Amino acid sequence: MSYRSTLRGETFVFADLRELFGRANEEKSGDQLAGVTARSERERVAAKIALADVSLREIVDYEFIDDDVTALIRRDHDTEKFAAIASLTVGEFREFVLDPGFVSLWNDGLHRAITPEMAAATAKLMGARDLIAGSARLRVVTRCRNTMGEAGVLGVRIQPNHPTDDPSGVALSVIDGLVMGCGDAVIGINPVNDSVASVAALEHAIGRIIEQIGAPTQSCVLAHFTTQLAALAAGAPIDLLFQSIAGTEGANRSFGVDLTALAEGREAVLAHHRSRGGFIGEQVMYFETGQGSALSAEAHGGLDQLTCEARAHGVARAFDPFLVNSVVGFIGPEYVADARQIMRAGLEDHFMGKLLGLPMGVDVCYTNHVDADADTTDQLLMLLATAGCNFIMGVPGSDDVMLNYQSTSPHDALAARELFGLRPAPEFADWLEQVGIHVGGKLATSSEPGPAALRSIDALRGAVAELAP
Repeated sequence: MSYRSTLRGETFVFADLRELFGRANEEKSGDQLAGVTARSERERVAAKIALADVSLREIVDYEFIDDDVTALIRRDHDTEKFAAIASLTVGEFREFVLDPGFVSLWNDGLHRAITPEMAAATAKLMGARDLIAGSARLRVVTRCRNTMGEAGVLGVRIQPNHPTDDPSGVALSVIDGLVMGCGDAVIGINPVNDSVASVAALEHAIGRIIEQIGAPTQSCVLAHFTTQLAALAAGAPIDLLFQSIAGTEGANRSFGVDLTALAEGREAVLAHHRSRGGFIGEQVMYFETGQGSALSAEAHGGLDQLTCEARAHGVARAFDPFLVNSVVGFIGPEYVADARQIMRAGLEDHFMGKLLGLPMGVDVCYTNHVDADADTTDQLLMLLATAGCNFIMGVPGSDDVMLNYQSTSPHDALAARELFGLRPAPEFADWLEQVGIHVGGKLATSSEPGPAALRSIDALRGAVAELAP
């Protein structure tokens, strides 16, 4: 079925929904590279007008690509709840999402009736303000060792990456985050060495720090999920099982990801948790996504990168994750060319994830060959804090010395929390008070910190000393 739209006497024809979705997307360098974007701003506007009149039923019935991700999305779809909104057009659904009454229905399970492609179509019709307003009221609460996602909470992942995976260097970066009140989302390291022995050593090192200082938080070593499972079998403690995922079967295959194996891995970690104790919930997965990943794998199937990203969110939803993170500017300028495209992609990814019921965080980042800087990072951070983002990154000095990209620091996170009146996860906030890093909900930052704060810092240093070679 083709779609057409007439704009000031000029008629635009779109062969099918796949083409219409691509033409209606905001400008992205990745879509230009794939040849799916609008060929002019007039065509982009015409595509948006045509898309606004497409019914949600048409989107659900259309097969964007024949693969296991599509099959998973269809199995996961709540068709009973969908019946109440099936006749709405995308334009009408956009208005519905922005209506204050939408939240109660969404909380009552309506998010399970929303497919990734519906979320993508809605995002294409939204400006930045809409994307912020549409997600700000949607709270996705998850539990592992603590509770993430409640209203008024902005979590932070400490990212203590080290060029040689040196445990003492990793631990020092952990301290840098903890004394700033960060680390409630996860203490998560990207390892240089993906060997089972190295990953297991890092899991043990971070686990020992958490155990010694008593912080209610999670650890994760972001190796390939099969390596993490091998480390688990070798006796390493696994709090969260990580994997990068994408929105097509082919792209996931390029990551070495199989949906069945992911499900089996999740069950293995759940069984591990039940044997260890200390967990307050059964959400054990940590996923990372990002616009452009399917295109970079040459496995986008003719879909625009926003729609592929939404489908990656559909994969994540099927595994009930504790955290999902859009690494929005990491993949490079071939996919998001500059700060404007990074900001747009970050707001889109956060909105779509929240609409689908995911605990969305965003790595507000850019690589050094992209037209972006610390000021544009600050701008997107503030927008995402307004939008109710679940968590951000805490990279020492905002500069990842192992991955060689720029992100947000613990100081940036602290500034966002103070500016918007946000706080860490409740269990983590209580711990910060108990050890004296926080006093009355605020960081103990005076020139003469109290005895409790000094003792807590000494305890952290002691944990590092034990790890030093």
